[in-house]
Amino acid sequence: MSRTKPIPRAVPAFDRRAFLVGAAALSVGLLTSAPARADAAGDRLARRVYDRPGGKDATSLVTMTLTERGRAPRTREMLVYRLERRAGEINSLIRFTEPADIEGTGLLTHDRPDGDSNQWIYLPALDRVRRIDSNRKGGRFVNSDYYFEDLRDRKVEQDSHVVSGRETIAGIACEVLESVPVEAGNSVYVRRVSWIDPASLLPVRVDFYEKRPDQPSKRLEVVRRERIQGYWTAMDTTMTDLNTGHQTRLTIKRVVYDRRLPARLFTTQALADESVEEDYRL
Repeated sequence: MSRTKPIPRAVPAFDRRAFLVGAAALSVGLLTSAPARADAAGDRLARRVYDRPGGKDATSLVTMTLTERGRAPRTREMLVYRLERRAGEINSLIRFTEPADIEGTGLLTHDRPDGDSNQWIYLPALDRVRRIDSNRKGGRFVNSDYYFEDLRDRKVEQDSHVVSGRETIAGIACEVLESVPVEAGNSVYVRRVSWIDPASLLPVRVDFYEKRPDQPSKRLEVVRRERIQGYWTAMDTTMTDLNTGHQTRLTIKRVVYDRRLPARLFTTQALADESVEEDYRL
């Protein structure tokens, strides 16, 4: 597979909207249709987190490591492209480059301002593009701990939010943000709790609740972060299945913001034809 030479100005980093598109809002909540304590402070914090500057576009080179008990870690390499076409309209493309058994596999996501999302997956073995059912929110993406919903952009208005207090996590005094879907069944999660660093507006940790509002099923933790090209960026994150211990670690080797990625890179035609992205690879 041909690749272009690395871009010298790229710096190791991770952009939350490059891969964790659905977790960009990183909202949280209760089992009922909306938190009884929903307040203006919660809405304001959720909006600030969502609107945190992340560039008009980003290209990331990412290592995904899957770990589970009794097995050696499995490592994958992928490229992630993101483009914000206008407010609330975000396109992303994930392309696996290694190892051979997953090379070429791609996921294209179109998030619309109204909160709806369309997703397509390309499987090289079948040489076909298949649309992902919009109701398939809880399906695991390539056997990782990320659901298809986690890779979609979630608008602030889709959840009710409340700031429930402050707590120190990893030495950072965080604001605790809780949210739930405004419409029941709109998310695979019934509750999310995020620990937000007020300075960077990055989450330090996010707990996801799927069935029981008092027991999280997954946990996202930001291990390392940096400010890249002026944008706060999570460079090393882990998503852990709290029931099985299975873990997905994302480590960003390089990222470049604001490259003026073209809209044609985010089409189903480009999803099925890797040559379209060759000039934009890191």
